[in-house]
Amino acid sequence: MITIDFKHLDLKRGDRILDIGCGEGRHTAKAWESPGVLCVGADRCHGDLLISKKKLKLHQELSEQTTGATNKEAVDNSIWTLLCADITRLPFGNHSFDAVICSEVMEHIHNEDKAISELKRVLKPAGRLALSVPRYWPEKICWKLSHEYSNSQGGHIRIYTKKGLLKKIIPSGFEFQGSHHAHSLHAPFWWLKCLTGLGHNNSDSKLVSLYHKLLVWDLMEKPFITQFIEKLLNPVMGKSLVLYFRSDSSINL
Repeated sequence: MITIDFKHLDLKRGDRILDIGCGEGRHTAKAWESPGVLCVGADRCHGDLLISKKKLKLHQELSEQTTGATNKEAVDNSIWTLLCADITRLPFGNHSFDAVICSEVMEHIHNEDKAISELKRVLKPAGRLALSVPRYWPEKICWKLSHEYSNSQGGHIRIYTKKGLLKKIIPSGFEFQGSHHAHSLHAPFWWLKCLTGLGHNNSDSKLVSLYHKLLVWDLMEKPFITQFIEKLLNPVMGKSLVLYFRSDSSINL
Protein backbone atom coordinates (compact mmCIF):
# COMPACT_ATOMS: atom_id res chain seq x y z
CA MET A 1 0.00 0.00 0.00
CA ILE A 2 1.82 3.10 -1.28
CA THR A 3 0.89 6.38 0.39
CA ILE A 4 3.49 8.68 -1.15
CA ASP A 5 3.21 9.92 -4.74
CA PHE A 6 6.77 9.43 -6.00
CA LYS A 7 6.31 12.01 -8.76
CA HIS A 8 6.77 14.67 -6.07
CA LEU A 9 10.18 13.25 -5.08
CA ASP A 10 11.63 13.68 -8.58
CA LEU A 11 14.16 10.89 -8.04
CA LYS A 12 17.22 10.85 -10.30
CA ARG A 13 20.07 8.43 -10.94
CA GLY A 14 22.59 8.72 -8.13
CA ASP A 15 20.07 9.94 -5.53
CA ARG A 16 20.16 8.61 -1.98
CA ILE A 17 16.76 8.07 -0.35
CA LEU A 18 15.96 7.44 3.32
CA ASP A 19 12.68 5.74 4.22
CA ILE A 20 12.54 6.37 7.96
CA GLY A 21 10.03 4.28 9.87
CA CYS A 22 10.00 1.97 6.86
CA GLY A 23 8.06 -0.80 8.63
CA GLU A 24 7.81 -3.74 6.24
CA GLY A 25 9.47 -1.82 3.41
CA ARG A 26 6.61 -0.79 1.13
CA HIS A 27 8.07 2.62 0.22
CA THR A 28 11.67 1.36 0.25
CA ALA A 29 10.71 -1.20 -2.39
CA LYS A 30 8.93 1.43 -4.47
CA ALA A 31 11.91 3.79 -4.28
CA TRP A 32 14.24 0.95 -5.33
CA GLU A 33 12.37 0.77 -8.64
CA SER A 34 13.87 4.13 -9.64
CA PRO A 35 17.02 3.59 -11.77
CA GLY A 36 20.41 4.03 -10.16
CA VAL A 37 19.40 5.06 -6.65
CA LEU A 38 20.47 4.00 -3.16
CA CYS A 39 17.51 3.29 -0.86
CA VAL A 40 17.97 3.08 2.92
CA GLY A 41 15.08 1.65 4.91
CA ALA A 42 15.31 2.39 8.64
CA ASP A 43 13.05 1.44 11.53
CA ARG A 44 13.23 0.91 15.30
CA CYS A 45 11.47 -2.46 15.10
CA HIS A 46 13.89 -5.29 14.30
CA GLY A 47 11.02 -7.66 13.54
CA ASP A 48 9.62 -5.32 10.87
CA LEU A 49 13.08 -5.02 9.33
CA LEU A 50 13.36 -8.81 9.04
CA ILE A 51 10.01 -8.91 7.23
CA SER A 52 11.12 -5.99 5.07
CA LYS A 53 14.30 -7.83 4.12
CA LYS A 54 12.34 -10.87 2.93
CA LYS A 55 9.89 -8.75 0.96
CA LEU A 56 12.62 -6.66 -0.66
CA LYS A 57 14.56 -9.75 -1.70
CA LEU A 58 11.41 -11.24 -3.22
CA HIS A 59 10.61 -7.92 -4.92
CA GLN A 60 14.12 -7.83 -6.38
CA GLU A 61 13.93 -11.43 -7.60
CA LEU A 62 10.56 -10.86 -9.26
CA SER A 63 11.85 -7.69 -10.89
CA GLU A 64 14.88 -9.52 -12.27
CA GLN A 65 12.69 -12.31 -13.65
CA THR A 66 10.38 -9.80 -15.30
CA THR A 67 13.13 -7.70 -16.89
CA GLY A 68 15.63 -10.51 -17.48
CA ALA A 69 18.28 -8.59 -15.59
CA THR A 70 21.19 -10.39 -13.95
CA ASN A 71 22.03 -9.90 -10.27
CA LYS A 72 24.98 -7.70 -11.21
CA GLU A 73 22.83 -5.53 -13.48
CA ALA A 74 20.25 -5.17 -10.72
CA VAL A 75 22.89 -4.06 -8.21
CA ASP A 76 24.35 -1.62 -10.74
CA ASN A 77 20.86 -0.25 -11.30
CA SER A 78 19.63 0.43 -7.74
CA ILE A 79 20.66 -0.70 -4.27
CA TRP A 80 18.66 -1.11 -1.07
CA THR A 81 19.85 -1.59 2.49
CA LEU A 82 18.18 -1.76 5.92
CA LEU A 83 19.18 -0.73 9.42
CA CYS A 84 17.74 -0.21 12.87
CA ALA A 85 17.50 3.50 13.71
CA ASP A 86 15.60 6.04 15.83
CA ILE A 87 14.19 9.07 14.01
CA THR A 88 15.25 11.33 16.89
CA ARG A 89 18.90 10.12 16.66
CA LEU A 90 19.58 9.30 13.02
CA PRO A 91 23.01 7.65 12.49
CA PHE A 92 23.83 9.68 9.38
CA GLY A 93 25.96 12.71 8.67
CA ASN A 94 24.60 16.12 7.77
CA HIS A 95 23.17 16.42 4.23
CA SER A 96 23.35 12.67 3.56
CA PHE A 97 20.16 12.25 1.50
CA ASP A 98 18.54 13.74 -1.58
CA ALA A 99 15.08 12.63 -0.43
CA VAL A 100 13.47 11.42 2.79
CA ILE A 101 10.20 9.51 3.17
CA CYS A 102 8.52 9.66 6.58
CA SER A 103 5.17 7.90 6.21
CA GLU A 104 2.82 7.36 9.18
CA VAL A 105 5.58 7.91 11.74
CA MET A 106 5.21 11.31 13.40
CA GLU A 107 1.97 10.40 15.19
CA HIS A 108 3.98 7.81 17.19
CA ILE A 109 6.91 10.07 18.21
CA HIS A 110 6.99 11.76 21.61
CA ASN A 111 9.81 14.19 20.76
CA GLU A 112 8.41 15.41 17.44
CA ASP A 113 10.54 18.59 17.38
CA LYS A 114 13.75 16.55 17.59
CA ALA A 115 12.48 14.23 14.84
CA ILE A 116 11.76 17.17 12.52
CA SER A 117 15.19 18.63 13.29
CA GLU A 118 16.83 15.33 12.34
CA LEU A 119 14.90 15.14 9.06
CA LYS A 120 16.18 18.62 8.21
CA ARG A 121 19.75 17.76 9.23
CA VAL A 122 20.15 14.66 7.06
CA LEU A 123 18.59 16.23 3.95
CA LYS A 124 20.78 17.96 1.41
CA PRO A 125 20.02 21.60 0.57
CA ALA A 126 16.87 21.60 -1.58
CA GLY A 127 16.35 17.93 -0.69
CA ARG A 128 12.81 16.57 -0.88
CA LEU A 129 10.73 15.41 2.09
CA ALA A 130 7.53 13.38 1.73
CA LEU A 131 5.66 13.10 5.02
CA SER A 132 2.30 11.51 5.80
CA VAL A 133 0.18 11.31 8.95
CA PRO A 134 -3.38 10.14 9.67
CA ARG A 135 -5.92 12.76 8.60
CA TYR A 136 -7.57 14.64 11.46
CA TRP A 137 -11.27 13.74 11.27
CA PRO A 138 -11.02 10.02 10.32
CA GLU A 139 -8.42 9.67 13.07
CA LYS A 140 -10.62 11.52 15.57
CA ILE A 141 -13.41 9.00 14.95
CA CYS A 142 -11.00 6.13 15.71
CA TRP A 143 -10.04 7.80 19.00
CA LYS A 144 -13.71 8.26 19.92
CA LEU A 145 -14.63 4.66 19.09
CA SER A 146 -11.72 2.94 20.83
CA HIS A 147 -9.77 3.84 23.97
CA GLU A 148 -7.28 1.12 23.02
CA TYR A 149 -6.52 2.77 19.66
CA SER A 150 -4.68 5.70 21.23
CA ASN A 151 -3.46 4.03 24.42
CA SER A 152 -1.80 0.81 23.23
CA GLN A 153 2.01 0.55 23.33
CA GLY A 154 3.48 2.11 20.21
CA GLY A 155 0.11 3.57 19.27
CA HIS A 156 -0.84 7.03 18.08
CA ILE A 157 -0.17 9.68 20.72
CA ARG A 158 -1.48 12.76 18.87
CA ILE A 159 -3.77 13.85 16.05
CA TYR A 160 -2.45 16.35 13.51
CA THR A 161 -4.30 18.97 11.55
CA LYS A 162 -2.76 20.10 8.29
CA LYS A 163 -2.44 23.66 9.56
CA GLY A 164 -0.84 22.55 12.83
CA LEU A 165 1.68 20.30 11.10
CA LEU A 166 2.67 22.99 8.62
CA LYS A 167 3.28 25.38 11.53
CA LYS A 168 5.77 22.87 12.92
CA ILE A 169 7.50 21.81 9.71
CA ILE A 170 7.94 25.10 7.81
CA PRO A 171 9.74 27.09 10.57
CA SER A 172 12.12 24.14 10.98
CA GLY A 173 13.64 24.87 7.58
CA PHE A 174 11.27 23.52 4.94
CA GLU A 175 9.37 24.99 2.01
CA PHE A 176 5.88 23.56 1.51
CA GLN A 177 5.38 22.11 -1.98
CA GLY A 178 1.88 20.61 -1.91
CA SER A 179 -0.41 17.99 -0.39
CA HIS A 180 -3.11 15.41 -1.06
CA HIS A 181 -5.07 12.71 0.77
CA ALA A 182 -4.90 8.93 0.35
CA HIS A 183 -6.55 5.63 1.32
CA SER A 184 -10.19 6.65 1.67
CA LEU A 185 -11.27 2.98 1.49
CA HIS A 186 -9.18 2.24 4.58
CA ALA A 187 -10.96 4.73 6.86
CA PRO A 188 -14.17 2.63 7.27
CA PHE A 189 -12.07 -0.48 7.87
CA TRP A 190 -10.38 1.12 10.88
CA TRP A 191 -13.70 2.44 12.19
CA LEU A 192 -15.04 -1.13 12.07
CA LYS A 193 -11.88 -2.42 13.76
CA CYS A 194 -12.27 0.13 16.56
CA LEU A 195 -15.91 -0.86 17.03
CA THR A 196 -15.24 -4.60 17.16
CA GLY A 197 -12.00 -4.43 19.16
CA LEU A 198 -8.44 -3.89 17.98
CA GLY A 199 -7.17 -6.91 19.89
CA HIS A 200 -9.24 -9.28 17.78
CA ASN A 201 -8.13 -10.88 14.54
CA ASN A 202 -9.79 -9.66 11.36
CA SER A 203 -11.51 -13.05 11.12
CA ASP A 204 -13.26 -12.55 14.51
CA SER A 205 -15.79 -10.21 12.90
CA LYS A 206 -17.48 -11.29 9.68
CA LEU A 207 -17.91 -7.70 8.52
CA VAL A 208 -14.29 -6.79 9.29
CA SER A 209 -13.12 -9.99 7.60
CA LEU A 210 -15.09 -9.25 4.44
CA TYR A 211 -13.83 -5.67 4.34
CA HIS A 212 -10.25 -6.85 4.86
CA LYS A 213 -10.60 -9.25 1.92
CA LEU A 214 -11.87 -6.35 -0.20
CA LEU A 215 -8.80 -4.26 0.70
CA VAL A 216 -6.40 -7.13 -0.05
CA TRP A 217 -8.15 -7.76 -3.37
CA ASP A 218 -7.91 -4.07 -4.22
CA LEU A 219 -4.20 -4.02 -3.29
CA MET A 220 -3.32 -7.09 -5.35
CA GLU A 221 -5.59 -6.69 -8.36
CA LYS A 222 -6.00 -2.90 -8.56
CA PRO A 223 -9.41 -3.11 -10.26
CA PHE A 224 -10.66 0.01 -11.99
CA ILE A 225 -13.83 0.30 -9.90
CA THR A 226 -12.18 0.42 -6.46
CA GLN A 227 -9.30 2.56 -7.74
CA PHE A 228 -11.81 5.03 -9.17
CA ILE A 229 -13.93 5.09 -5.99
CA GLU A 230 -10.89 5.64 -3.78
CA LYS A 231 -9.60 8.46 -5.97
CA LEU A 232 -13.05 10.04 -5.91
CA LEU A 233 -13.38 9.80 -2.13
CA ASN A 234 -9.79 10.69 -1.15
CA PRO A 235 -10.39 14.48 -0.95
CA VAL A 236 -13.41 13.86 1.30
CA MET A 237 -12.38 10.97 3.56
CA GLY A 238 -8.84 9.93 2.69
CA LYS A 239 -7.36 8.42 5.86
CA SER A 240 -3.86 9.81 5.25
CA LEU A 241 -2.71 13.39 4.82
CA VAL A 242 0.39 13.54 2.61
CA LEU A 243 2.62 16.63 2.55
CA TYR A 244 5.63 17.45 0.37
CA PHE A 245 8.48 19.82 1.22
CA ARG A 246 11.90 20.96 0.07
CA SER A 247 14.68 21.63 2.50
CA ASP A 248 15.32 25.38 2.61
CA SER A 249 19.00 25.75 1.77
CA SER A 250 19.10 29.15 3.51
CA ILE A 251 18.25 27.59 6.88
CA ASN A 252 20.71 25.18 8.51
CA LEU A 253 19.76 23.71 11.88
